[in-house]
Amino acid sequence: MERSTFVYDGDCAFCTRCAEFIERHIPTSSRVMPWQFADLTALGLTEAECDQAVQWVGADGVRAAGPDAIARLLGDSSLLWRVAGAALRFPPVRAAAWPAYRWVARNRDRMPGGTAACAVPAAQRD
Repeated sequence: MERSTFVYDGDCAFCTRCAEFIERHIPTSSRVMPWQFADLTALGLTEAECDQAVQWVGADGVRAAGPDAIARLLGDSSLLWRVAGAALRFPPVRAAAWPAYRWVARNRDRMPGGTAACAVPAAQRD
């Protein structure tokens, strides 16, 4: 793989807004793309994984999900964003980031820019 790839849910307006923020404000050499348009087989990902959380597949083959994927993306950016990514990998922050990420994922239809199409089916909610 020649470039790292950050994959998000393109059917979710909130997720798309977040990806647009990344593209406008976080300089990265990584591809940022909706999983619905990604070659998941080539990336070694499944639809189920992508439906659960954002995904990172590094050019070196390293994979990460959720806040760990966000930390990897930030680590592939400018100094300020790399510092933020390092902070997100700091064990106490990482421990808090996962529950926060899961809460946002479950409630993304209620987030700014979210729509009913963003809602996670009730059967998949914790």
